[in-house]
Amino acid sequence: MTPPLAVTDYLRQHIRTVPDWPTPGVQFRDITPLLQDPRVFRVLIDAFVHRYMDPALRPDVVAGLDARGFIIGAVVAYELNVGFVPIRKKGKLPFTTVQETFELEYGSATVELHTDAVKTGQRVLLIDDLIATGGTMMAGKKLLEKLGARVTEGAAIVDLPELGGSQRLREAGLALFTLVDFASA
Repeated sequence: MTPPLAVTDYLRQHIRTVPDWPTPGVQFRDITPLLQDPRVFRVLIDAFVHRYMDPALRPDVVAGLDARGFIIGAVVAYELNVGFVPIRKKGKLPFTTVQETFELEYGSATVELHTDAVKTGQRVLLIDDLIATGGTMMAGKKLLEKLGARVTEGAAIVDLPELGGSQRLREAGLALFTLVDFASA
């Protein structure tokens, strides 16, 4: 009988690599296969939920980064019985917002959060699908902190460590939890 795969290996098997997308030389890590199979999706969500059920790590709120962080974050928040707040791309939220602009490889982007999304002192889990350069997650952390929340951890399915984002986030004081790492791949 073959022993069961570790969660990390099981999830890695369901992440599709798309070569040369969106530009030549890029190995795009596509998480959509993780979401398509209900069994795989459950393993993915359970990996996060089991971690954050621990009272020492349990958040008051889950914040998801636009757009795939919404998918994972909303389900994790539901399972933990805590609130969910979306951090959106500029111009997508209808109420009063705070903004944070960050640099991308080619240009910049801005994300926003409603001013009433979190309360001072709330413990927030910040979640996205992937950490590349870390710019989006760092911007989300800054937005939440502007409103007085405490980001207890950043979480993602995939880490691409050779792009330096996870190191930059840790150096900025953000604890990170990722499930699959594609170092030098």
